[in-house]
Amino acid sequence: MPGPLEGRVALVAGATRGAGRGIAVELGAAGATVYVTGRTTRARRSEYDRPETIEDTADLVTAAGGQGIAVPTDHLEPSAVQHLVDRIDDEEGRLDILVNDIWGGEHLFAWDTPVWKHDLDKGLRLLRLAVETHAITSHHALPLLLRRPGGLVVEMTDGTAEYNRDTYRVSFFYDLAKSSVLRMAFALGHELGPRGATAVALTPGWLRSEIMLDQFGVREDNWRDALDRVPHFAISETPRYVGRAVTALATDPQVARWNGQSLSSGGLAPVYGFTDLDGSRPDAWRYLVEVQDAGKPADVTGYR
Repeated sequence: MPGPLEGRVALVAGATRGAGRGIAVELGAAGATVYVTGRTTRARRSEYDRPETIEDTADLVTAAGGQGIAVPTDHLEPSAVQHLVDRIDDEEGRLDILVNDIWGGEHLFAWDTPVWKHDLDKGLRLLRLAVETHAITSHHALPLLLRRPGGLVVEMTDGTAEYNRDTYRVSFFYDLAKSSVLRMAFALGHELGPRGATAVALTPGWLRSEIMLDQFGVREDNWRDALDRVPHFAISETPRYVGRAVTALATDPQVARWNGQSLSSGGLAPVYGFTDLDGSRPDAWRYLVEVQDAGKPADVTGYR
């Protein structure tokens, strides 16, 4: 049986690992053709120096039922992004879904370090990778997306607009980057809505990405072993959960109702009826406010 996104074309910019990979795979599971981009390939690693590659992600997309196409791309290079979009146009003649998940700042911020003490070069590099890349990609990709009505743009960030408005996020540079992406979705909503497309900001909850699992010394199959040291990690979710959120949005004929808004995987799950891989529905951002940030003991009852 064809999937609900059969014949649709997606670009997941920043799909090497983490949320980007989870989103690409779920779009593939729905039958989409998914172009996956990033800087780490089987031939060359980025400065992250991690083993995940865009070719691996493309293979996972295809195995899930879609068509995965890996295109090495540095989204800080406008000419490279234009070449990517030209290729999608030549090969597909359309772009229906754009997911801006470019990040690359994992090693560039310092926790609870004020701006005057933070490494300036690293902070500015973080802003370039996390903000400028999104603007470059939207600039070049949106004319193709707007060629047909019904296009969807998903700006991936960390934190909802409500949570980030009231909460200091890690450091000056991290806070600024994540809040900027939220505002991008709001601005794009104003520019795309009258032209027949929808833009949203979307955040996962506490993501069990490859990097996070490594930091806690666990794997996906034994992640609960980390709870003795980090009890609130019990609210965490797989990257596929936010992938299912994107797929739900992409298959919703009324997706324009969300235009310009800030959304979360946990907030969308009960609306669309999807779950994480284990059948649960973790609502991390509500949990953070009501349990973790409130200083209460870890207890996910009623939150997943």
